[in-house]
Formats: sequence, C-alpha cells, structure tokens
Amino acid sequence: MNLTVVLGALELGGIFAIMSLGLYISYKVLNLPDLTVDGSFTLGCAVSAMFTVHSMPYLGLFLAFVIGCLAGVVTGVLITKLNIMPLLSGILTMTALYSINLRIMGDSPNISLFEFPTVFSPLVFLAPYDKLIVIIVIILIVCFFLHYFLRTQLGLALRACGDNEDMVRASSIDTDKMKILGLALANGFVSLGGAVFAQHQAFSDIASGTGMMVIGLASIIVGMTIIKKDKIGFQLMAVVFGAVFYRAILTIALQLGLPSGDLKLLSAILVVIAIASTNMKRKRRRSKC
Repeated sequence: MNLTVVLGALELGGIFAIMSLGLYISYKVLNLPDLTVDGSFTLGCAVSAMFTVHSMPYLGLFLAFVIGCLAGVVTGVLITKLNIMPLLSGILTMTALYSINLRIMGDSPNISLFEFPTVFSPLVFLAPYDKLIVIIVIILIVCFFLHYFLRTQLGLALRACGDNEDMVRASSIDTDKMKILGLALANGFVSLGGAVFAQHQAFSDIASGTGMMVIGLASIIVGMTIIKKDKIGFQLMAVVFGAVFYRAILTIALQLGLPSGDLKLLSAILVVIAIASTNMKRKRRRSKC
C-alpha cells in the first residue's frame, strides 16, 4: 500500500470524523435517531462548492455550518412543536433538502471545483501532507469546541436531556429548546464535514450524502467498541478513531480487490458486527451478575 493510498484513507477518515462528531451529538448525547444527516451533508457540499466557485472557500465552510444548523432547527421544530416522530422528521427534512440542495447548485446535479482555490490551496507547498494537515486542524477545533461546550451548564443540560428527559423537565429546563439546539449543532457539524469533503474531492454531487448516516453510525459504534470510556474527551477521541479505522478497513478491502459497489454492504456488515458484539458483551455481564 503506497503513501498516496494511506494519506487518502487518513484524509477521508478525518472528513468522516467531522461528520461523525455531529452525529455523535444527536445519536449519543440526545439519544435521537436523526436521518437528516444524508441531506445536511449534501447541503454542506452544495454551499461550500458555490462559494468556492466564487473564490470564497473559507466563507463556504462557515456558511455551510450555519445553514446546516438551520436544517437541524427545522428537524427539531418538526419533532418538538409539531410532535412528528424523530425518524419521520428526519426523513421529511432530508427529502426537502434534496430540492433545496439542487437549487443551491443552480439546478445542476454536480459542480466541478478543479480550477478553483480551496482551503487546502495555501498549504500546497507541503504536499502531499497539505490536505491532511488542514483536516486535522479542523478536527481539533471541532473536538475542543465540543469538549468545552458539553461541560458548560448549557452542555450539561443538553446531555441530561438525552439521559433523562423527565428529570430535566422537572428541573424547569425547556427540553424542546435543548433538542432543537442539539439537532442544530449536530447537523451543523455534519454539513461542515460535507463542506470539507466537497473541497477535498474538488466536486459537489447531489448524491454525495447518500449513506452518510451508516458511515457515521459505523464510526461511532466501532470507535466506542474499541475505546470504552465515559468521559467526554475519550468519547470524542473514540468517534475520530472509529471514523479513521472504518475508512482504513474500506481502503484495505478495496486494495484486496473488493468491488467499489460492495462498500455499502461492507459498511452495513461492520455496523451489525459492532452492535452485535456490544450486545453480546452486555448479555454476558448480566448473566454473570
């Protein structure tokens, strides 16, 4: 396996880590199944691509995060104010985002960014490590932010809402606002991952977000199966490690001759194995008790 393949796996793993850190908020912190992910990831790709075309790649990353947060707010409002089931709310927002993403991309299913400068361009003199350095910096910023935020009073209320909603409501905390906030942050980081992905791949496609929910869940479950710690810092580390490990497995599978069309099947199998192994360990512990 040559250096280019290894760096490619690390770079994509890092991008998936950014997206998975967003999914961590909805899946682990809030304990809400949010299917908006596939749509908000593509949303980040679309926004980032359009601003990159107009020579504003950094603004594209920032606005991708902001608009991703708005997508999360929509899902949160559907859940809390209209009392629509979380799964259906995510599906509805994801479906609506397909049309919105297409409009953002000027009704074109894909946009090429090969001729335009990206956030990776200033470090081109450090090639072939330029892209990896930028991705690592973004991951560190996201991790530091989440580590700090989830330990603040607001962050603790958000975590408590996912652990015991009735107790939080009894403490006069507005759980609806907590859910909306959590889903906004979650989809904001997912969209940011999509924005980085578009500039890394030098294109944006309307189908870029297909399967990102499975990739995010695989990263979280695999990472937390290997790193079993309850502290926030270790959990964030587990998500990042899981994303890189997941991508490394796919890269090795491709190098061994697995058809690219079978990657989704392999992803599903990895998730099943990770969940099944975790459940089996829990059953063993209960049987011993």
